[in-house]
Amino acid sequence: MESERRRALLVLAVEIVVLFGRVSARDCGCSSDLCCSRYGLCGTGNDFCGTGCQQGPCNNNPTPSTRPTPNPSGVSSIIDKDFFDAILSAADTSCAGKNFYTYAHFINAANAYPGFGTSGSSDDAKRELAAFFAHVTHETGSFCYVEEIGGAQKDYCDENNPLYSCVPGKGYFGRGAIQLTWNSNYGRAGEDIGFDGLNEPEKVAQDPAITLRTAVWFWMKNSNGHTAIISGQGFGATIQSVNGPKECDGGNPNTVDKRITYYKHYCQKLGVDPGSNLSC
Repeated sequence: MESERRRALLVLAVEIVVLFGRVSARDCGCSSDLCCSRYGLCGTGNDFCGTGCQQGPCNNNPTPSTRPTPNPSGVSSIIDKDFFDAILSAADTSCAGKNFYTYAHFINAANAYPGFGTSGSSDDAKRELAAFFAHVTHETGSFCYVEEIGGAQKDYCDENNPLYSCVPGKGYFGRGAIQLTWNSNYGRAGEDIGFDGLNEPEKVAQDPAITLRTAVWFWMKNSNGHTAIISGQGFGATIQSVNGPKECDGGNPNTVDKRITYYKHYCQKLGVDPGSNLSC
């Protein structure tokens, strides 16, 4: 009789703990370094972070390095090979970029940066990709150029940058699909992509995988291009971000107009309204 009474009390105690856990689990209130157990209690170890763990560093959570990222495959559903090749077809057969830039390398570059061409609404994604290719088309002359015309004679060395010091004999003039310039940009891009941008800046014009990666890198991490479109600032803000005072505020209205024309054309091809604030 006594054993049955103890068993009943034990069952009741478990039910109370479970009930308490269900209620408190709605708002565990655990600090970020503690797990919220299946019973809504805060702590560490397998009892808290194991089976049923609801919040915090649970054992079944993926680590930051393996946590799923946005699927960039949506880019290929918006920009197909025909779209890419139509730009490339405008380049003369004598152009250095004619057999250099490829759709496959573009998709690989896009896949390296989750969120590129996949953020926001479907229209946002289309506008972003239209904006990106508007700048690429203008910067490369429809994939004709791999390097800036006359760039080797220009000085793009910022000697006051101690983090990315210029290497003697190396030129940091424009290279790639969105022409990368300045030693700091080469240094940062190299760190992110995995090449020695300061000692081997020429690789941006030699390896098509790198040249398209630097373009998407610049768009996503070193300019306001991505954010400007997704936040609704408009295409004009991307011009300001890519080439700033050299073109905007009366700097070079003709090139601004060319970029806008490409953008509106690509928006039309992708079936999306270009939005407002087109000029900088």
